[in-house]
Amino acid sequence: MAQPTARSRRLGTVRALFARHAGPDAAFGRRLVLAVTATAAVAVPFALALVLVESRWPPLYRLDRAAAERLHRTALEHPSWVRVLDFFTGVVWDPVTMRLLVAALVVWLLTRRAWRLATWAAVTATSGALIGFLVKNAVERARPHLPEPVAHAPGFSFPSGHAMAATTSCAVLLLVLLPLVPRAWRPLPWALAATAVLGVGYTRVALGVHWVSDVVGGWLLGVAVVTATTLVFEAWRADTGLRRTAVGEGLEPEVSSSADPEAPSRRVS
Repeated sequence: MAQPTARSRRLGTVRALFARHAGPDAAFGRRLVLAVTATAAVAVPFALALVLVESRWPPLYRLDRAAAERLHRTALEHPSWVRVLDFFTGVVWDPVTMRLLVAALVVWLLTRRAWRLATWAAVTATSGALIGFLVKNAVERARPHLPEPVAHAPGFSFPSGHAMAATTSCAVLLLVLLPLVPRAWRPLPWALAATAVLGVGYTRVALGVHWVSDVVGGWLLGVAVVTATTLVFEAWRADTGLRRTAVGEGLEPEVSSSADPEAPSRRVS
């Protein structure tokens, strides 16, 4: 019988070490590294936008100024269009409206005993609002100053609170309610969410209360918050033996059944 070579012995030692450390702690460590990496990856674009805003990067400044002036001229020429924009930004897509929808969703989840999903929804919406407020007051960027303004808004400008609230709220509503929507109809809620997120961003710039970069910053920061909380929720699912889910089927598909949505099921790898 052939004697094992030095290389094969080294490979056997490495395999033994991996097998010895391939338990729950190693799985948790891998998930933790992946979560940190993914969160950092989605936070980088916002950090870059923040740096460009703080440094008053000339190309970004010119883009913001040109878009604001062009849309302001359109608003002055069409007063009826301003009223439409004001209705959507101040009523339909207002942060209060969006957060009330999330609050109603949380209450509904509690009635279905989906405790952790309700906690995820509440924490995502609340942390998004708090982080947006803290960043806005740390940056202290002034809002646009335009001749004959058609709208006014209090506070600082970057990032847009409307844009961030729409992003986090629509993400929460989508990821929770998608399992209740038949597959053939699922493109519809995605389209409605995209319309709300993009539409509120347009209204804020068109009304002259935000720069384009404010809106983009709100979108990026909202995506970073949702990504971070979603990764934590997915780690909980993995630890309790629930199968992994795809974005297209929602965060917790079990919520569509009458059974306890948080009861452990067989793991599907």
